[in-house]
Amino acid sequence: MSDVKKLLKGLEKKYVVNTFLSPIVMIGEVVMEVIIPFVMAKIIDVGVANKDLPFVLKTGLLMVGLAVISLCFGVLGTKFSTFAAQGFAANLRKRLFNRIQAFSFANVDKFSTASLVTRLTTDVNMTMNVYRMLIHMCIRSPFMLIAGSIMAFTINKKLAVVFLVAIPIIAFSILFISVKAHPRFEKMMKKFDKMNAAIQENLIGIRIVKAFVRGKYEEEKFNQAAEDVKKAQVHAEKLIILMMPIMQLVMYSTMICVMWLGGRQVAWGQMLSGELISFFTYVTQVLSSLMMLGMVFVSLVMVKASKKRIVEVLDEIPEIENPENPITTVKDGSVQFENVFFSYNKKKDNCVLKDVSVNIKSGQVVGVIGGTGSSKTTFVSLIPRLYDALEGSVKVGGVDIRNYDLQTLRDSVAMVLQKNVLFSGTIKENLRWGNPDATEAELIAACKAADAHSFIENFTEGYETELGQGGVNVSGGQKQRLCIARALLKKPKILILDDSTSAVDTATESRIWRELKALAPETTKIIIAQRISSVKDADVIFVLDEGQINGFGTHQELLQNNKIYKEVFESQQTAGDADMADNSEVE
Repeated sequence: MSDVKKLLKGLEKKYVVNTFLSPIVMIGEVVMEVIIPFVMAKIIDVGVANKDLPFVLKTGLLMVGLAVISLCFGVLGTKFSTFAAQGFAANLRKRLFNRIQAFSFANVDKFSTASLVTRLTTDVNMTMNVYRMLIHMCIRSPFMLIAGSIMAFTINKKLAVVFLVAIPIIAFSILFISVKAHPRFEKMMKKFDKMNAAIQENLIGIRIVKAFVRGKYEEEKFNQAAEDVKKAQVHAEKLIILMMPIMQLVMYSTMICVMWLGGRQVAWGQMLSGELISFFTYVTQVLSSLMMLGMVFVSLVMVKASKKRIVEVLDEIPEIENPENPITTVKDGSVQFENVFFSYNKKKDNCVLKDVSVNIKSGQVVGVIGGTGSSKTTFVSLIPRLYDALEGSVKVGGVDIRNYDLQTLRDSVAMVLQKNVLFSGTIKENLRWGNPDATEAELIAACKAADAHSFIENFTEGYETELGQGGVNVSGGQKQRLCIARALLKKPKILILDDSTSAVDTATESRIWRELKALAPETTKIIIAQRISSVKDADVIFVLDEGQINGFGTHQELLQNNKIYKEVFESQQTAGDADMADNSEVE
């Protein structure tokens, strides 16, 4: 499928109709504009020359009527093209967004979030503007060029040869600028991506920026990115801006020649004054059409980079898709890893998980401990198939996860990620991400289990409290507890908590674990934690070290048999004793 077909795919019928109506209506405008100079010539050469006032008035009214009809056609053409272009952009954004929603984490990592935002906004807007220009001008300008040329040759063949010299000059200029400008616009869009990345990072991490007093640094970083965009734009557009001066030079030079040669013919009686005026109008129409065609070609060059970036997203094949005849029922929450290797870049020599084999029984409470960079989060991300293993297999309920329907699998696995995310809306709306049909009683039960009900009740609006973007008006610990409640509402067979109680105190954490066991006793709970106190009561604890299982067992077994676990436990005990001693001195 060609790139154009890919961009137009799925366009609604009403926008397709408007896409065709706009150029058709513009033909009517061109016809009126071509007739008007002919009528004007008659007024001068017949009415004025013969001092025939009734003829002048009658023909003048005809000109006014033609101008009004031309205006109506022009307004309709603009309306149709604008409506069609807006529909085209809306359809394209929907398709891009839906495509991105189907991406795996690996697909998103390939493009970067900032780049995808630029493609959904800047690139689509540029494409929309060119689409509007094309359907508005692609028929009008060539038709005007042809009609104006015919009328000019009809009036005076010798004089018409003059403006034919202008055509190859303009055509060569367009071709030269088009070839040279395209690579520059590709570089410009990459600079846009970089600037958007700087904006995104700064706004997401604004609290960190303030806390570390790095505002000045971030300003300089953004200013540099903005300066790079400016330089790239100037570098790309300084070629484009040459187009208009070249065209105007050719256009005005042609007009001067026509005025000089045509004036001589009028003086010698070889041409009437009205014919010269109408001829001059046709020359202006022809050259203006050439200029418009030139701008269309330039716009196509400018949008070529955007079109390529959009098609890259549409052509991207999601790495994780539903299998044929998928399984739509998950029997239980058991999990098995069988000789699993995983690499983000798909290379065996750069695996972050290496030959991992574990067996988790349904309903077990499982702890995962390991140092920073030991791939704990990667380990649990394979369970809901956010990524696929490079080698080996991951099974849930005794079935390879690649055989499940994706929605079925992910509905059976709830994750509370290390980075908690809430969305704009009320607390209730955020909780119902877990279950859109949850009753009030289920909402409250989940929040009580996550130790969130009490602080929600303290808000004036309770569960109807509006959360800012990202949940900026709740604390880190409150955000974590809301995310746990949201996950519980899914009633999953597997609940994964990725360091999700790091922002709450140990007493609150203990209450949450007790409530979780009581509310969901049959749910398999996998807890990633930095604090051993968070996992010491687990049925089994896995120790990850550099992407491998270093050991597993209960808390007591690991204290006796696993060096890494024992060292972590002792260091945390020492730190805890020191904190207690410091507190005693303060008291």
